[in-house]
Amino acid sequence: MSSEPSFEPPCGPVTGWRDGDVVRATGIPYATAGRFQPPVSAPAWTSVFAATSPSPACPQGPVPFLDDILGTRYGELPGSEDCQCLSITVPGDLTDGELVPVMVWLHGGSYTSGSGDLAIFDPKALVAENRVIVVSVTYRLGLFGYLATGTGRPANLGLLDQLEAFRWVQRNIAAFGGDPERVTAFGQSAGGDAVAHLMATPEAPTLFQRAIIQSAPLGITRGRERMSRAMGIAAEAVTENTPAMDVVAIEDRVSQVARKYGLMAAMPFGTQYGHAPLPPETGVESAWNTTAPDIEVLIGHTSEEARLFLPRSPLVSLLGKVPVLGSAAVRMISWVVTEAVYGRAARKFARRHARAGGKAHSYVLSWGAPGNYYGAAHTVDLPLLFGNQKTWAAAGLLDGATWEEINDVGRALRGLWASFARGNGLGDSGGIPRAFHYRSA
Repeated sequence: MSSEPSFEPPCGPVTGWRDGDVVRATGIPYATAGRFQPPVSAPAWTSVFAATSPSPACPQGPVPFLDDILGTRYGELPGSEDCQCLSITVPGDLTDGELVPVMVWLHGGSYTSGSGDLAIFDPKALVAENRVIVVSVTYRLGLFGYLATGTGRPANLGLLDQLEAFRWVQRNIAAFGGDPERVTAFGQSAGGDAVAHLMATPEAPTLFQRAIIQSAPLGITRGRERMSRAMGIAAEAVTENTPAMDVVAIEDRVSQVARKYGLMAAMPFGTQYGHAPLPPETGVESAWNTTAPDIEVLIGHTSEEARLFLPRSPLVSLLGKVPVLGSAAVRMISWVVTEAVYGRAARKFARRHARAGGKAHSYVLSWGAPGNYYGAAHTVDLPLLFGNQKTWAAAGLLDGATWEEINDVGRALRGLWASFARGNGLGDSGGIPRAFHYRSA
């Protein structure tokens, strides 16, 4: 390879850049769409596309509590409604003709925040250590991507974006050294939920052969129709011409409408059944069963998911201050909420998948920074899989752990994810001592 890596995919010529022991090609458009319009494949180009800038983020509001916990900062990436871009990270020493497994990353953030190219999602270590390619996808969020209205605006636009990204990978990834027949979809939180729902589309087995579903809130994805309808009515004030940041401000008001719907309101935006490309809610199990034999699944959650959100509850904070019994009560609440939103639904998904003829493993990740209030909270898998000491330095989630401790578990977890993506099989059970355990469903 020359000092400026170049690629010749069907979409048009691309130049990337070297970054230590990986090569990157960033900010490549995979689709285009007008506001509230379904995406179409990005047109091919003939002159060289310099893939050297990160994908822009979908416009979004700040989430200060997450910035403190994850060490992110609002506005890290420029925002644009034309955010349907992906970035590719490739091992720096691939030989001509070599094809390696591909892992396509869908970020989380409750379908309202986050972006594929945030520094905390840097896949460099995963790629360099394990000789895989990671494709990081940015897609539409919130009112731009995930809410139907009675006036005919479609639902699931962000999900349709993701389908376009997977189609792009199928058409183009071989030119970057990726094997289109060994593609693993993986995502965390809303990203995991998206991976699960992509599996309900008939096309899924032609797009990816494996799926890793991390901390997907599958316990709150059903029975949302009334909430979504109420939110849709509140969102009708937004038009094609409303300035993007005004749309973001209205999104906040639309979220308030969901408050009376209990636990579901923890993620008011999301996939909507009965709207393309998803079947009606009554048909989703059957749709999953149809694709199950062709997709191998690893699904699970952290042992204390709910601890990420508990400090935001005034009641739980008061309870935690009660001597002796307080901390036990907080642990109990954490367990109950973790099970209701994540645990039970993940195990049920794995069992149903196996009954339908698919291969499934379920896992629990129990690692947390020693002495840290958050423990093995929601998002604790992210620093283990992604990023580096610098990008995670300010994360409250990791206070109390040395980078060596984090990286010891991280390297093992990255190896396990990559081994699964390679198709090596996981056996009946296994894991990482005192940190992670999985078993077949």
